[in-house]
Amino acid sequence: MTDIHGHVDPRFQAVRDAFEENFRSQGDVGASVAVTVGGDMVVDLWGGTATYDDGDRPWERDTIINVWSTTKTMAALSCLMLADRGELDLYEPIATYWPEFAAAGKEEVATRHVLSHTAGLPSWDAEIQPSDFLDHDKLAGLLAAQAPWWEPGTQSGYHAISQGYLLGEIVKRVSGRSLGTFFDEEVAQPLGADFHIGTGPEHDSRVAHVIPPPVPLETAQPAPGTVAERMGTGAPLNAAFSSRHDWRRAEIPAAGGHGNARSVALCHTPTACGGTANGVSLLSEEGVARIFDVQYEGADLVLPVELKMGMGFGLPSPMLPLPNPRTCFWGGWGGSLAIIDIDAQMSFSYVMNRMGEGTAGDTRGAGLLMAT
Repeated sequence: MTDIHGHVDPRFQAVRDAFEENFRSQGDVGASVAVTVGGDMVVDLWGGTATYDDGDRPWERDTIINVWSTTKTMAALSCLMLADRGELDLYEPIATYWPEFAAAGKEEVATRHVLSHTAGLPSWDAEIQPSDFLDHDKLAGLLAAQAPWWEPGTQSGYHAISQGYLLGEIVKRVSGRSLGTFFDEEVAQPLGADFHIGTGPEHDSRVAHVIPPPVPLETAQPAPGTVAERMGTGAPLNAAFSSRHDWRRAEIPAAGGHGNARSVALCHTPTACGGTANGVSLLSEEGVARIFDVQYEGADLVLPVELKMGMGFGLPSPMLPLPNPRTCFWGGWGGSLAIIDIDAQMSFSYVMNRMGEGTAGDTRGAGLLMAT
């Protein structure tokens, strides 16, 4: 039996039971789950081990880990906050803020297209190397220069890594701060949330080891002539990057964030409560409502699913038929998950070190969410 630590409101005992079951029968090695309701932390649990090579280091209360694309929810929140302040118009051409971006027929591409993965820039035309993921200026500049792969706004094609460089540059041009700095100063610090986009060396001793998925992404064989196949010609994302210190230090807003379930849930608690919780206001009610401005609904060109995309978040759909309509979500490669249910004023998060297969969800997080 894996020892489970933390606390759970008695009403949510089923979540603890499901968490224990994940270790018993679903192969969890180290993980955490957290839930806030109405601003109160009703579930805050962790357990297992933070290493897989020696097994000596337990998953502690302050253990953090690379949550991959759950980081995208923090980048989206940063953009929504700038929009709420009137500094960024999500419908305005990106070139208004980033003139170089107008090249190659992108004069009308707007931030909303990037937030909904419909911008037609899911990867790079130029051949890139793994080390290029650490060079924001290079990768943002390449995206600014290239033409979209389809007519923006007409299709979604998951911008798995490229979204972060695009949103990062937009935030930098609008706010004068890098996205990691903006997020830290405007979200993480006010909320006391232990989440980092660009993780300093002082946190290294707390970082759990990622256990790579059994089937690496680079072994996938997409259909010939598809966008997914075209994306495969670039440098593949490798789960082993998470163990590199230079990957942790870099600001990679689509995939490099480090945190735990508590910090992810805390970051989204104000949004779940209409924009303000526990004395911290991140968004107005109108700002929260922007999330549900539907940008695309249908099959994705990269992910093997149909999506309903709002501003930076997925919305309830056949893929995720959530009970409350004002619910939004996103997750990370291998199984991490963030859910914001505004009707229930609930913020939910699950993060773990053993990655599952695929990029479209995992039964461990789904089971915890159902229990919640």
